Amino acid sequence: MTFLPKNYELPKSGSSYMKFEQGENLFRVLSSPIIGWLDWKEEDGKRKPLRFRMDEKPAKPFNPKKPIKHFWAMKVWNYKTEKVEVLEITQSGIQSKIKALVDDSDWGKPFDYDLRIVREGEGLDTEYSLNPKPKKDLPKEIQEKADEVEVNLEALFDGEDPFVKKELADISGDITAEDINF
Repeated sequence: MTFLPKNYELPKSGSSYMKFEQGENLFRVLSSPIIGWLDWKEEDGKRKPLRFRMDEKPAKPFNPKKPIKHFWAMKVWNYKTEKVEVLEITQSGIQSKIKALVDDSDWGKPFDYDLRIVREGEGLDTEYSLNPKPKKDLPKEIQEKADEVEVNLEALFDGEDPFVKKELADISGDITAEDINF
C-alpha cells in the first residue's frame, strides 16, 4: 500500500503570475508588453515591487546592492496552468531573443506562435534557452478563455492588481439614499 498515488504532485498556488520554472515553460503571448524599470522596496518585512515607466527610471535603487532592472510585462496563456497569466520578464537574454524574433520578418510578433523557454540551473548559474514553436492559430477554446480575462497591465505601475476591474468611476460628493435605487 502506498501513501500517495504514483506521480502525485502538490497543486500549485493560485497565482495569476507566470514564473519560469525549472525545465520547459510553454506560453503564447496575448498582448503587447508594457516596458519599464523594476525596483524592490522592503515594507513591513515584505518585498514590494515598484515599477516605473521608461522615462521615469529612478536615479538609484532602494537597495544599493540590487540594481534596478528593465522589465517587460505581458498577458500570456500558460499551457501548464491552462490559464491567462501575467508574465514579467527581467532577463535581458530572454528579452533580446524575443526582440530578435519580433525583428525577423519570418517570425514577427509572437501572437501567432508559442514560445518555449527552458530554465536550467539555480541562482547565478541559471541559464535560459528560447525556441519559438511553428506558427499556428491559437485553439478556439483557448482564445475564448483569453478573451474573457481582462488584464490592465498599466495597473502594475501603480502597484495595483492588473486583474481587478475598476467598476466604479471616481465619485465626487456625498451619496445619499436617494441616489441608490433599490
